[in-house]
Formats: sequence, C-alpha cells, structure tokens
Amino acid sequence: MTRYKIIVEYDGANFVGWQRQANAMSVQQALEEAVLGFSGETVRLFGAGRTDARVHALGQVAHFDLVREFTSDKVRDALNFYLRRHAAVVLAAEIVSPDFDARFSAIARHYLYRITDQRPPPALRRGRVWHAQGPLNTDAMHCAAQALVGKHDFTTFRAAQCQAPSPVRTMDLLAVSREETGEIHVRAKARAFLHHQIRSIVGSLHKVGLGRWAVPDIADALAACDRKRCGPVAPAEGLYLTGVDYPEAQD
Repeated sequence: MTRYKIIVEYDGANFVGWQRQANAMSVQQALEEAVLGFSGETVRLFGAGRTDARVHALGQVAHFDLVREFTSDKVRDALNFYLRRHAAVVLAAEIVSPDFDARFSAIARHYLYRITDQRPPPALRRGRVWHAQGPLNTDAMHCAAQALVGKHDFTTFRAAQCQAPSPVRTMDLLAVSREETGEIHVRAKARAFLHHQIRSIVGSLHKVGLGRWAVPDIADALAACDRKRCGPVAPAEGLYLTGVDYPEAQD
C-alpha cells in the first residue's frame, strides 16, 4: 500500500461539511469518489480537521492509501479532473510514510476568520466573509483576545454538542487586525480546537468591538466556564482552515 498526502482548497458553501453524510455531498465524499474515479479503488480518506457546512479551506490536509502507486503529479491532476464539478481543488499531492496521519500527526492548525464591518453588504465576497454590524474597534478586540492565548478551559467557547473529552486547549496565537482592504481578520493557531471554538470567540470579540462588552469581559467569560457567558456564535461563512503543520520528518 502507498500512502498519499493531499492539500485541498474548497468553498464550503457547496458542501455539508467535511465529513460524509447520508443525504448530501461532503468534501470527504467528493474526494473519495474522485479517488475511485481515477484509481478504481474504494478508499477512506482522513482529514486534518472536520470543517462544518459553509466553512472554507485554503489548506486542508488529508491522507489515503492505494494499492497501486502513482506519481504525485498524476494523483493531483487526476483528482482535479474528477473534482471539476465541485468547488474543490487539490493543490498538491505527495507520497508519505505509512505512519503519517493527517489528523493525529498534526502539531498545529491555522484558521482565519474574515469580517467586513462596512455598511453596504458585500457582493463578490458574499458567503465568504461575515458582514457584521459595525464599526468595530479592532484594537480593543485584539487586546481582549490576548486573555485567551495560552492553556485554558474553553468550556465557555465550545458548542454544547462538542464531543471532545476535555475542554482544555492551548491557544498559541489569537490576533485581530484590520487589513488594508478594510477587512478585519482574526487569526488563530493551536494544536487542536473545540467544536465552534473559533466562531464562539469571534462572536464574543464582536461584542467587544461594538463596545457592548469591555475588554476584561472576555477574560471573565473564559473564567466562568459557562456556555451561557459566550456571545452569539459567528456565522460559518467567515471561517477558513488555512493550513496544518506537521513535524518536518513527516512532510
């Protein structure tokens, strides 16, 4: 068996999320059908992160095994041929060691959340950015976000249906900035995230940006370990999985 690692970009608006579902198209299903199309082999494809419906990816990572061995370019190009009716593209493919695991070998995941607080609604970016009430004070949002960096119990900022055995996570980076385009970007990095963790945090930071919460209110909400202390969850369409890090020996 030969193990392949692929990097995938997709528009989440066209899928019910990463994971296979019985009644609608998922990213996992689209990719597995593409593998079957070019190789004739039925595979199970494993992703680095299970993105929800309408969440996008610029650098999702997945792996699968084939009996036959193909060149990396052949795998990439053949998958893209069979994916052409879907809003998904394989950016790169490579042969990796049999012990590589897209999910469990990952040492960090990077996410980006895009917000526009301009008064007119976006046209070309519709479905790809959160059109949020504003104007937002991004300096206050960034200052408040720093209380969430480090190792914490994130019970307040995870979905009620989250199945993770522990609410404790270590946030390596959480930064808020206004770009030259006027968009507000929230960047997050951690080894692993809880279900709806980033969207819950962004929704709470939005209240800080509006001045409805003071900067210390984020730290207070975190310390409460109470889901009821979380702000409204930000919509899915502003969220992007931008990349996944692995130990150098496994690249």
